[in-house]
Amino acid sequence: MKEGKGIKWMLSLAAAISFIVGYVICVLAGIWWPGNEPIIVALCIMGLLVGFFNITGKEVVPYLIAAIALIVIGTANPSPFQPLEKVSEDLYLNLQDIIKLLAIFTAPAALIQAVRAGIALASPGEAD
Repeated sequence: MKEGKGIKWMLSLAAAISFIVGYVICVLAGIWWPGNEPIIVALCIMGLLVGFFNITGKEVVPYLIAAIALIVIGTANPSPFQPLEKVSEDLYLNLQDIIKLLAIFTAPAALIQAVRAGIALASPGEAD
């Protein structure tokens, strides 16, 4: 295996692990440590890894759609889950924190993919 391929493979593996671990961290941190700044920074870094190394060309559009949905839901005010507050305020707050962290984790990867899509659209393509 060439050294360049080995490094790329290691980065791809790190990004795949970051993707799974990022979602787990979002859930756990959303429940117990929603405002923890080091966790938020780690989620942003992990999101960048995912954006650079874990999303293929065929996955760009579905990923961007999912990212938009998460970011809109995570930043909506009032929350679409506000009726849940009447049932259980703690459950409502935990769910809100989890969704906000998912949006924070997803946003860096979405930014990378949006830039890639823009570059692909701007590059010369096939003539009709």
